[in-house]
Amino acid sequence: MTAFQRVEQCRQPDQGSGHRFDLERRWAAGLSLGFEARAEVVRGEESKPVTRLAHRKHHGPLRVQRPFYPEGRNGCCHVYLLHPPGGLVSGDELRIEASVGEGAHVLLTTPAAAKLYKADSHGVAWGQHTRLQVANNGILEYLPQETLAFDGSRGEQTTTIELQTGAKCIGWEILALGRPASNLPFVSGHLEQRFRLLLGGRPLWLERQLMDPAHPRFKGHWGQGGATVQATLWVVGLEDESGAIEALREALPANPRWAVTRRRGVLLLRYLGQERNEAWALCQQAWELLRPKLTGQPASVPRIWLT
Repeated sequence: MTAFQRVEQCRQPDQGSGHRFDLERRWAAGLSLGFEARAEVVRGEESKPVTRLAHRKHHGPLRVQRPFYPEGRNGCCHVYLLHPPGGLVSGDELRIEASVGEGAHVLLTTPAAAKLYKADSHGVAWGQHTRLQVANNGILEYLPQETLAFDGSRGEQTTTIELQTGAKCIGWEILALGRPASNLPFVSGHLEQRFRLLLGGRPLWLERQLMDPAHPRFKGHWGQGGATVQATLWVVGLEDESGAIEALREALPANPRWAVTRRRGVLLLRYLGQERNEAWALCQQAWELLRPKLTGQPASVPRIWLT
């Protein structure tokens, strides 16, 4: 057997290992987390419930190290979702699941921006699927750092949030297309985002977004309008949605690149522009204003955002 034949043999699909080099290859990783509010005995007396990471299971390069309690042992449980590769390439398939039990309070974030790299010569797509569940009286803050999509990236992101009656949730998704600082705009590729937010099994907000530079929507004023950065912040569980909207309009810098509205119990803040830092600052400021109204607790910025 020649050296060339040996190389070609190695490149054939391997059904047993899952390591393939054709259009069907998949590099899977998964993370499943479960949080519970538990009463603990301190000095012979039962304390207020403490949110604990009660379940943790992973496979592949997805995991968490340990929970943090910067707001006190009875405060919100901060957890960092770690993906050591730092980005998605062709064939990657990430699945993240988290459930927040009754009375628990959890903040999920990431240590850095996620990168969506250019697809390989076969155009194989990647996938990232997130499912979040929150029980009655539970609170979830889902605040990942921004996602950076490189030119030529191909893939699908899905986010499903399932709330029981009485649950509360605040979260965001910030997406930047291309690398303007390197003069590498997003001129090819195909990204699809799907959002599903349900309360008691009934849909409150369903959305599908397609980012395809070849589609008229990408540059049309009725669609993307040539914007390279977009962000969405959502909140469910506010007692006074109208008051929260007025507070946002008064506090946030006035410009035509963002707007806020509400529909069926969901407050939505949108950004569409060209500046990633502006989008992040806008979302963080909105979160800092809305968090006390939603949870009764002042905003506590995760330390990882400051590194």
